[in-house]
Amino acid sequence: MKPRHLEKSDTGYKVYLYIFYICGFIMASSLIFGVYVTMIEWIENGTYVMGEAIHNTTIPFENFARVTTWIFFSTIIGWYCVSRIGWKRTAGNKIVGVKMALLQLMLLGFAIITLFEVLYNSTVLTAQISGGIVDGVLPDIDRLSIAYPDPERPWNTIFAIKMFLAAFIISTHAFYLSTKPRKTLNEAEI
Repeated sequence: MKPRHLEKSDTGYKVYLYIFYICGFIMASSLIFGVYVTMIEWIENGTYVMGEAIHNTTIPFENFARVTTWIFFSTIIGWYCVSRIGWKRTAGNKIVGVKMALLQLMLLGFAIITLFEVLYNSTVLTAQISGGIVDGVLPDIDRLSIAYPDPERPWNTIFAIKMFLAAFIISTHAFYLSTKPRKTLNEAEI
């Protein structure tokens, strides 16, 4: 029996749909929380480190998962669910020719950029840890930041690594899906 895409009548379809809704809720609530905490930090201090507040918050209890881990997990799982249940929107001849070529080049570009960012931020994190160890003090890696791309608005290094790694995984998976042969809508009904 040939593997086929999910149909709305399949029980697996509903599982992927509900998991997607849960992931969407996690992402939306994390965004609202992050904006709120960053805004409070900005009002109180006149500055903020992008992602530090949500990286240093653990949910549902202390020493469990950080909010950034929940975002990382939910974006990748949510994307996978969308790719499984949303196949009809791109099946067959819906995106062809120039549009598909441009889409593939864009996805490849995103993959290259996000891979560079993951490697760059990982290298910076390693250098910051090594620099701290040379001075004889192990730095708190959860509070290390990088003043890139804007010195006025630094990023928490681990937050940046997680977000760019999620973007890399999603863009490479999307690129892979765009290059493999797609079923037609008629084939899927067989």
